[in-house]
Amino acid sequence: RTTMNVPTEAYVALSGVLFAIGAMGVLVRRSAIMVFLSVELMLNAANLAIVAYARHWAGFDALAGLTGQTVVFVVLAVAAAEVAVGLAILIAIFRDRASTDVDGLAEVRL
Repeated sequence: RTTMNVPTEAYVALSGVLFAIGAMGVLVRRSAIMVFLSVELMLNAANLAIVAYARHWAGFDALAGLTGQTVVFVVLAVAAAEVAVGLAILIAIFRDRASTDVDGLAEVRL
């Protein structure tokens, strides 16, 4: 049985592409929900890079691989909390204004 060994550079390149797509989504999109999705894509791109580097360094030190996975777990937990709070705020704003347009939310005062 042969195994395919994907180089770390491929994972990091994919992470960079995903991060760029997320950054463009934050800059271009007008819907607050799409901005949140783009931020999540950027966080997952960073997680992919962290796991790729942890996998790369795990060959040298077993603790490095475990540390990278722990950091990713913490980032995912923070991202989940951010989504929960962000969506709760968006629902409250949508009930009041019936729109989630980011440009229209600039003058919102709660």
